[in-house]
Amino acid sequence: MPNNPTPLSLALEGTGALAQKLEGQRLPRYVAVEGPIGVGKTTLARKLAQVFDYPLLLEPAAENPFLDRFYRDGRRNALPTQLFFLLHRAQQVQGLADDDLLGPLVVADFLMDKDDLFARMTLDDNEYELYARIQENLALSAPTPDLVIYLQAPLDILQQRIRDRGIDYERHIELGYLRTLADAYTEFFHFYDDAPLLVVNAAAIDIANNDAHFDALLEAVLAMDGARQYFNPNPTLL
Repeated sequence: MPNNPTPLSLALEGTGALAQKLEGQRLPRYVAVEGPIGVGKTTLARKLAQVFDYPLLLEPAAENPFLDRFYRDGRRNALPTQLFFLLHRAQQVQGLADDDLLGPLVVADFLMDKDDLFARMTLDDNEYELYARIQENLALSAPTPDLVIYLQAPLDILQQRIRDRGIDYERHIELGYLRTLADAYTEFFHFYDDAPLLVVNAAAIDIANNDAHFDALLEAVLAMDGARQYFNPNPTLL
């Protein structure tokens, strides 16, 4: 299990089998859930935060006034979209850095490192140079997660989940953009080694609606031991 673990909060008393499963476990203090749009990272982050009794940090997608215009018009709104996310996330993670000496207790549905991934993908050279200069001047000192959970799923699954959740501004996401994003995530996490990494086949599980699937993934989180592990379940056995 990652460094700086903490015992399960007493708030879980009375939750039955789940409480028994977690009793005496040592938990990662800071968990970041990542993956492309539609893969289910916010759903998983919410469930983990509830189970661990941790504060929840969410990506401010609904608060970004430029995001709908970006999905509609692409590059013309890429820079303000990225700067809004950068400045908002910087404020969020800076607060984490001021937490106690052992590190924050939190579950987040984003990893600060991925900001550069989106910037390189959406900005032209001049815009990226400006973005990088602003990022450098922020002098961020974000803490490193104790565990990163990377959710993967094929394009057809991502598209279906985006349709099912029915968020208005996501209706304009183009398949080409989604494919490029998924490929960028694959490359990013292929080389990622800053924190222990659990790679999850999210196409095989429905953590939003199936408690058995979430419990199986939770067991993989609790059993995490080492720099990188994979969770690729057979759904017929869950």
